[in-house]
Amino acid sequence: MLLTAAGLTKRFAPGDAPAVQDVDLGIEEGEIFAILGPSGCGKTTTLRLLAGFERPDAGTVQLDGRTLCGPGGRFVPPEQRGLGFVFQDYALFPHLSVLENAAFGLEGQPDAEKRAREALDAAGLGDLGARRPHALSGGQQQRVALARTLAAHPSVVLLDEPFSGLDALLRQETRDRVRRRFKEAGATALLVTHDQQEALSFADRVAVMKGGRIEQVGPPEQVYHRPRTLFVAQFLGRTNLLFSEAHGEEAETPLGRLRLTRAAEGPVLLSLRPEHLTLETMETGAGDAPAGTVVRRAFKGHDVTYRVAAASDDTEYLVHTPSRVAFSEGDRVRIQPQAPAVVLERGDGADGMEST
Repeated sequence: MLLTAAGLTKRFAPGDAPAVQDVDLGIEEGEIFAILGPSGCGKTTTLRLLAGFERPDAGTVQLDGRTLCGPGGRFVPPEQRGLGFVFQDYALFPHLSVLENAAFGLEGQPDAEKRAREALDAAGLGDLGARRPHALSGGQQQRVALARTLAAHPSVVLLDEPFSGLDALLRQETRDRVRRRFKEAGATALLVTHDQQEALSFADRVAVMKGGRIEQVGPPEQVYHRPRTLFVAQFLGRTNLLFSEAHGEEAETPLGRLRLTRAAEGPVLLSLRPEHLTLETMETGAGDAPAGTVVRRAFKGHDVTYRVAAASDDTEYLVHTPSRVAFSEGDRVRIQPQAPAVVLERGDGADGMEST
């Protein structure tokens, strides 16, 4: 691992709950890693602890085997860590040109201008070096901040929600360009964000954070399709929750007998994503598939979201289908599961929860 943290803990005042508690992380060289979580969960504090902007109360941080903070009060200041930091507000100097902004921090180095120009070229801004920041779009300003960071050749680039100030289309375009640049350069990056789509599309691995702790770490597909806890299941997208009775690799559920992602016994809480269900007519659907009534329909272009009330107990389920699957409110349908249900860990506020 290139950058690691072990047991990282931080309180901002005595008696306060920890903002970050016992966080363990490991980031490989050339990997794009994301910490995802709601506001106030501790993700930005974790980033600042790694950068050296905050001192931890406990724990260690190592970069390529070098201890940046740890036992005995060892603490390497931010400017000596060899880490790059891209701030949410870009922190560009309005009185400096784009080229001068990109070269900031390289003073005294004979190849400063050359490295700054190379970084701007890589960011697609090579012909804008003479402009001032106010003459650039938001996406271009973001790329200047990125070029300034990359020009310093940091071991790891830390990004604090750098795309949040951009509109939706520009955010996607800029994010794609930045990811492509990182991969071409073989750069190692750590992004913190509250945007689920951003984390899932940008990162090679995602750590989902809640209340200062890491709930789950894994590739985007894994944490989305196989959430470990109720929080991860609900934070990464809408899901249907089913209280069920498991018998090995299957469970008796309100939607019939379902396969499970892992073996379990006894009462379980299951997660089934809306896209893992589909709808059939009463005539074409399997006879043992639960019946229901479409109570709401939301057309979204390439897909449709249905809310369907099951005939057995009026529990409502969310179903995402391609737009070619056409039903109207009031239609009688059969609900057909298409994937195994995920067994969630209990003890995460599960009691009393309903499908969402």
